[in-house]
Amino acid sequence: MQIIERPFDIKDRTFDFGTQIIKLCQLLENSQGSIRLLSSQLFRLGTSVGANVEEAYGTSTDPDFISKFAIALKEARETSFWLRQLIAAEVLPKEEVIELLQECEEIKKIVASIIIKKKQNVRK
Repeated sequence: MQIIERPFDIKDRTFDFGTQIIKLCQLLENSQGSIRLLSSQLFRLGTSVGANVEEAYGTSTDPDFISKFAIALKEARETSFWLRQLIAAEVLPKEEVIELLQECEEIKKIVASIIIKKKQNVRK
Protein backbone atom coordinates (compact mmCIF):
# COMPACT_ATOMS: atom_id res chain seq x y z
CA MET A 1 0.00 0.00 0.00
CA GLN A 2 1.40 3.36 -1.05
CA ILE A 3 1.15 6.18 1.47
CA ILE A 4 0.13 9.42 -0.19
CA GLU A 5 1.36 12.57 1.48
CA ARG A 6 -1.45 15.13 1.63
CA PRO A 7 -0.85 18.86 1.72
CA PHE A 8 -1.13 20.37 5.18
CA ASP A 9 -2.80 23.59 4.08
CA ILE A 10 -6.58 23.20 3.67
CA LYS A 11 -6.55 25.50 0.62
CA ASP A 12 -4.02 23.25 -1.12
CA ARG A 13 -5.77 20.12 -0.01
CA THR A 14 -9.19 21.17 -1.29
CA PHE A 15 -7.59 22.40 -4.53
CA ASP A 16 -6.02 18.95 -5.04
CA PHE A 17 -9.36 17.34 -4.18
CA GLY A 18 -11.13 19.46 -6.79
CA THR A 19 -8.52 18.46 -9.37
CA GLN A 20 -9.18 14.78 -8.64
CA ILE A 21 -12.93 15.37 -8.91
CA ILE A 22 -12.40 16.94 -12.34
CA LYS A 23 -10.43 13.89 -13.46
CA LEU A 24 -13.13 11.55 -12.16
CA CYS A 25 -15.82 13.55 -13.94
CA GLN A 26 -13.86 13.33 -17.18
CA LEU A 27 -14.12 9.54 -16.86
CA LEU A 28 -17.83 9.76 -16.13
CA GLU A 29 -18.47 12.06 -19.09
CA ASN A 30 -17.71 9.12 -21.38
CA SER A 31 -20.73 7.31 -19.91
CA GLN A 32 -24.21 7.33 -21.35
CA GLY A 33 -27.44 8.83 -20.01
CA SER A 34 -28.02 9.68 -16.38
CA ILE A 35 -24.41 9.12 -15.34
CA ARG A 36 -23.47 12.22 -17.30
CA LEU A 37 -26.01 14.19 -15.23
CA LEU A 38 -24.48 12.84 -12.03
CA SER A 39 -21.04 13.83 -13.33
CA SER A 40 -22.21 17.41 -13.78
CA GLN A 41 -23.55 17.54 -10.22
CA LEU A 42 -20.40 15.97 -8.78
CA PHE A 43 -18.24 18.40 -10.75
CA ARG A 44 -20.04 21.46 -9.37
CA LEU A 45 -20.03 20.22 -5.79
CA GLY A 46 -16.54 18.76 -5.63
CA THR A 47 -14.85 21.81 -7.09
CA SER A 48 -16.88 24.26 -5.02
CA VAL A 49 -15.45 22.89 -1.76
CA GLY A 50 -12.07 24.43 -2.53
CA ALA A 51 -13.59 27.53 -4.09
CA ASN A 52 -15.50 28.29 -0.88
CA VAL A 53 -12.44 27.62 1.29
CA GLU A 54 -10.44 30.00 -0.89
CA GLU A 55 -13.23 32.58 -0.69
CA ALA A 56 -13.33 32.25 3.11
CA TYR A 57 -9.75 33.43 3.39
CA GLY A 58 -10.67 36.54 1.41
CA THR A 59 -13.47 37.60 3.75
CA SER A 60 -13.12 40.54 6.10
CA THR A 61 -15.28 39.33 9.00
CA ASP A 62 -15.41 36.21 11.14
CA PRO A 63 -19.11 35.56 10.38
CA ASP A 64 -18.36 35.65 6.64
CA PHE A 65 -15.40 33.30 7.15
CA ILE A 66 -17.59 30.86 9.08
CA SER A 67 -20.35 31.13 6.50
CA LYS A 68 -18.02 30.26 3.60
CA PHE A 69 -16.58 27.32 5.51
CA ALA A 70 -20.11 26.16 6.34
CA ILE A 71 -20.91 26.18 2.63
CA ALA A 72 -17.70 24.23 1.91
CA LEU A 73 -18.75 21.65 4.51
CA LYS A 74 -22.22 21.36 2.99
CA GLU A 75 -20.73 20.86 -0.47
CA ALA A 76 -18.26 18.27 0.85
CA ARG A 77 -21.10 16.35 2.49
CA GLU A 78 -23.05 16.26 -0.74
CA THR A 79 -19.93 15.30 -2.70
CA SER A 80 -19.43 12.41 -0.29
CA PHE A 81 -23.02 11.30 -0.91
CA TRP A 82 -22.54 11.21 -4.68
CA LEU A 83 -19.21 9.38 -4.40
CA ARG A 84 -20.87 6.75 -2.21
CA GLN A 85 -23.72 6.56 -4.72
CA LEU A 86 -21.23 5.88 -7.54
CA ILE A 87 -19.78 3.00 -5.53
CA ALA A 88 -23.19 1.58 -4.56
CA ALA A 89 -24.46 1.72 -8.14
CA GLU A 90 -21.25 0.10 -9.36
CA VAL A 91 -20.77 2.83 -11.94
CA LEU A 92 -17.01 2.55 -11.42
CA PRO A 93 -15.01 -0.04 -9.52
CA LYS A 94 -14.85 0.82 -5.82
CA GLU A 95 -11.04 0.95 -6.04
CA GLU A 96 -11.28 3.91 -8.44
CA VAL A 97 -13.43 5.98 -6.09
CA ILE A 98 -12.54 4.93 -2.53
CA GLU A 99 -9.41 7.10 -2.12
CA LEU A 100 -11.33 10.14 -3.27
CA LEU A 101 -14.17 9.30 -0.88
CA GLN A 102 -11.71 8.88 2.01
CA GLU A 103 -10.11 12.23 1.20
CA CYS A 104 -13.56 13.82 1.12
CA GLU A 105 -14.31 12.41 4.57
CA GLU A 106 -11.03 13.82 5.93
CA ILE A 107 -11.72 17.21 4.38
CA LYS A 108 -15.17 17.25 6.00
CA LYS A 109 -13.57 16.65 9.41
CA ILE A 110 -10.95 19.34 8.90
CA VAL A 111 -13.46 21.92 7.66
CA ALA A 112 -15.83 21.16 10.55
CA SER A 113 -12.94 21.54 12.98
CA ILE A 114 -11.99 24.92 11.49
CA ILE A 115 -15.59 26.11 11.86
CA ILE A 116 -15.73 25.00 15.50
CA LYS A 117 -12.39 26.63 16.37
CA LYS A 118 -13.33 29.88 14.64
CA LYS A 119 -16.68 30.00 16.48
CA GLN A 120 -14.89 29.43 19.78
CA ASN A 121 -12.43 32.25 19.03
CA VAL A 122 -15.28 34.61 18.10
CA ARG A 123 -16.96 34.00 21.46
CA LYS A 124 -13.82 34.92 23.43
